[in-house]
Amino acid sequence: MTSTLTQPSTDRAAPARDGGAARRRTRVLALPEVRWATAATVFFVLALPLQLTGAPLWTWGPLYALSYATGGWEPGWEGLKALREKSLDVDLLMVVAALGAAAIGQVMDGALLIVIFATSGALEALATARTADSVRGLLDLAPATATRVDADGGEQTVAVEELAVGDMILVRPGERVGADGRVLDGASDVDQATITGEPLPVAKEKGDEVFAGTLNGTGALRVRVDRDASDTVIARIVRMVEEVSETKAPTQLFIEKVEQRYSLGMVAATLAVFLVPLGCGAQLTDSLLRAMTFMIVASPCAVVLATMPPLLSAIANAGRHGVLVKSAVVMERLGQVDAVALDKTGTLTEGTPRVTDLSPLPGWDPEELLVLAAAAEHPSEHPLARAVVDAARERGLALPVAEDFDSTPGVGVSVTLGGRVVAVGAPARLLNGATDDDSARAAALATDLEDGGRTAVLVSLDGTPVGVLGIADRLRPDATATVAALTSLTGAAPLLLTGDNPRAAARLAAEVGIEDVRAGLLPQGKVSAVRDAENAGRKMMVVGDGVNDAPALAAAHTGVAMGRAGSDLALETADAVIVRDELATVPAVIALSRRARRLVVQNLVVAGVFIAGLVVWDLAGNLPLPLGVAGHEGSTVLVGLNGLRLLREAAWQRAAE
Repeated sequence: MTSTLTQPSTDRAAPARDGGAARRRTRVLALPEVRWATAATVFFVLALPLQLTGAPLWTWGPLYALSYATGGWEPGWEGLKALREKSLDVDLLMVVAALGAAAIGQVMDGALLIVIFATSGALEALATARTADSVRGLLDLAPATATRVDADGGEQTVAVEELAVGDMILVRPGERVGADGRVLDGASDVDQATITGEPLPVAKEKGDEVFAGTLNGTGALRVRVDRDASDTVIARIVRMVEEVSETKAPTQLFIEKVEQRYSLGMVAATLAVFLVPLGCGAQLTDSLLRAMTFMIVASPCAVVLATMPPLLSAIANAGRHGVLVKSAVVMERLGQVDAVALDKTGTLTEGTPRVTDLSPLPGWDPEELLVLAAAAEHPSEHPLARAVVDAARERGLALPVAEDFDSTPGVGVSVTLGGRVVAVGAPARLLNGATDDDSARAAALATDLEDGGRTAVLVSLDGTPVGVLGIADRLRPDATATVAALTSLTGAAPLLLTGDNPRAAARLAAEVGIEDVRAGLLPQGKVSAVRDAENAGRKMMVVGDGVNDAPALAAAHTGVAMGRAGSDLALETADAVIVRDELATVPAVIALSRRARRLVVQNLVVAGVFIAGLVVWDLAGNLPLPLGVAGHEGSTVLVGLNGLRLLREAAWQRAAE
């Protein structure tokens, strides 16, 4: 009979599958944008309580001035340089608006605006630096040196850059492969999750291809170099991420696109409001006051602040529920998604192999089979071995102590238990063509498991099969519901993009309801699939976790990384991170973004009505400056409070439903 394991998965992070790349992080305070923003914030925080408690002007006035100077000089200077190129920069307008606010006595409001924009620029600079750090750190996956074997058999340690096509290198157990090439001699299991995303090590023997940066198992390999160091798959991943990041269209909020045109019109109108009455004989003071009032009530600050609260509230709410959205631009873009591509290993699945089936032959029960397998695999460090031992521990089974442990790469392990030999490994290798009844039954069980997308592991006792284990990367509990929700939101089922084998990919896709499956893809294949969808007019979201997903995350309209086992490069390249690996939060954050966009439209209507009414009053009548400021600030407060509705728990619950 066959027993299927159904224990719930434990809530623990899967181990990172992308190797131990050393991190090269830029220090936060090494960035000038961060230093200036920090200084502006500190001065503002010092000045605010002094002003609010009625302290003399000389105590808080200079602090506000320093906040203006430290936070505003850089965007102001960049804006002036853009103006020289005949381009009106929004940041320059914000600085001018802040100075205008200070000129009419609203010093605190202007300083707050300066701090907000300085902080935004600092966060953008930090995100850019972090991405560059991770791209550079990716190169650490490939070893700096390799062991080159000379024609006479001598060994020499050389830098991988010195390897030439045709050289032979020796890859010892536990080492990373130094170059792309083909195996000339030896056998081993190689963990190539960094390249293909496959959850299990792949058996390699003579004639098989290996990739630089992948991790060798317990066997030694002699490999012929087929590519230069600059042309390895891992080097091409680095280039793809850099190229895609550079060529991806600059992103900005929708309101910023409108605001640039609006601001030009506002500047021209302000000049007209000042010059036309002055030319008709009006007093200079009256014309200046009317123009200043017009600039305040028509200021784009109100429009910007009408836009940001809903998006920032949505970001904060998503963060409380385990979704890190990196900017307001990203939150806005999430709502535009109309197609989704999902990675398999570590995204739809948990990313670690687990025993799913126990199929003992007649005369044996499932627990006996599992005890034999776990006792034999206990000394091994192979991922399949860990899965078998973990399954036995979850069932509380006691494991006998094994002796004479022996491991053969590509075949399996053997031990001695109570004077009898237990072997665990690949069915084809252990059966070796045997045709007796037990061997035939075991071969049939193994075939059934492999046809179902599982890895079959045979257990034999003194050369006689006793059963077969099925091992697979387990589907996340919320994967099927997430696929259904994404289908409902976008109007089309997601794509499955994976480097895993087609049979395993097709089985998993059928379980979750995905029909479009692209399997066996290298990173450039995933990028091509994303670009094909983008060229067809779709706004594609890619959800992944590995180094091999990073180029596709960078190429997509929106990239989302799984946070727990995600590689450094994927986490930094992605626009958003699912911190707790709860896949169901992906459709929820899309729905939340769409609600935020609806609130933005509501706020723009409210802000537009206030601005239009105040402008007409100022032009057609005589709007007092204090009343204009009050109306302007009142509309800002109103739309701000409307946007803050997305901070409520109910907003996330509605999005999740």
